[in-house]
Amino acid sequence: MKEQHAGISPVTSPSKFILLGEDDIDDQEILEEVFLKADASLQLQFFNNGRKVISHLETPGDHLPCLIVLDYNMPELNGADILKILSFDKRLEAIPKIIWSTSDAPVYRSLCFGYGATDYLVKPSKISALEDMVKYMLSLC
Repeated sequence: MKEQHAGISPVTSPSKFILLGEDDIDDQEILEEVFLKADASLQLQFFNNGRKVISHLETPGDHLPCLIVLDYNMPELNGADILKILSFDKRLEAIPKIIWSTSDAPVYRSLCFGYGATDYLVKPSKISALEDMVKYMLSLC
């Protein structure tokens, strides 16, 4: 048991904050379920289009995520467009950025890695594979 002194609270580590760009509501729900199953203390924030992702990350004073997960195909700005814009922001340089997509097209992969993606993952069809992906993603932050 931790000893408490008057006026001093025990130190607690802040929960991890993960930003997710995903426009499909079903994918949002599945991601939320699997991420929170892996770590119930996570703070997840979903954005359903690329401009909202950029707007949030460019807002001064906003808490920065430990991980950014982006669907490749989103309205207004796709995952590659977002990565390109984020590559100019030094504050975000060290944050892992994962693209996750239904497409495994080499041109998309190459483009995303060229703009600074940490990894490019193809959306799995089995929940067990998604659970493994989420564990991997959590290991990055």
